[in-house]
Amino acid sequence: MNREKETEAFIRLLDVMDELREKCPWDKKQTMESLRPLTIEETYELSDAILGEGDLNISKELGDLMLHIVFYARIGKERGTFDMGDIMNRLCDKLIYRHPHVFGETVVSGAKEVIENWEQLKRVEKDGNKTVLSGVPQSLPSLVKAYRMQDKVRAVGFDWNEREDVWDKVKEELSEFEAELKATGSEADRKAKSEQEFGDLLFSLVNAARLYDINPDTALEMTNLKFQKRFGFLESRAKRDGKNLKEMTLEEMDKIWEEAKGIVG
Repeated sequence: MNREKETEAFIRLLDVMDELREKCPWDKKQTMESLRPLTIEETYELSDAILGEGDLNISKELGDLMLHIVFYARIGKERGTFDMGDIMNRLCDKLIYRHPHVFGETVVSGAKEVIENWEQLKRVEKDGNKTVLSGVPQSLPSLVKAYRMQDKVRAVGFDWNEREDVWDKVKEELSEFEAELKATGSEADRKAKSEQEFGDLLFSLVNAARLYDINPDTALEMTNLKFQKRFGFLESRAKRDGKNLKEMTLEEMDKIWEEAKGIVG
């Protein structure tokens, strides 16, 4: 599709949104607040598509997310505060400003320096982040937030000199967690301290993943999907054999599980 057709398609979308907002009872009553949870849901649906549903579904989910963007723009226009033109122009201005190596005279050695410059520029913008971590949304899922915080501080030099050194920290946190599990004291106190130590252990593992260029959230979700498929195989096999999972021994389930590993990966 050429640029002219892309432009026509985008204008068509804006026109359709205008029609919906003016004539559809459901669309007319929506607010930014009512759309917010739906937008979050659409974002996760896009994430699912990216992890294995193919380009066609990715395109469809991107369209659903785009609908929300133009919906917010339409509401902003009604309020007289911003419209789609404002959104796109502010975005373009920001991208140009934060890429001086593309639109200016700045020279960079690679992607790492691009990220470092990006974070520095954000902190000097009039409406930019006041601190290194202020740009990390509080509502992010904990695993994603840990990764983003570590990535943010890395951009200002707060990182391991050698990535292999992180394993000493992982081992240290694991030892502290194990020690807390064996500690004496009230059950409530032990649980609280164990939870804290387990959090430290997870944080160190996220750090290790980042240093080895692994996104921990993606890695965990791929494992979730794999577990779901294997357990589905286990359920199907048990049902086929006329067995009830609750009545099967662990050894019986393990045997089918090992079979599932060879079939569904």
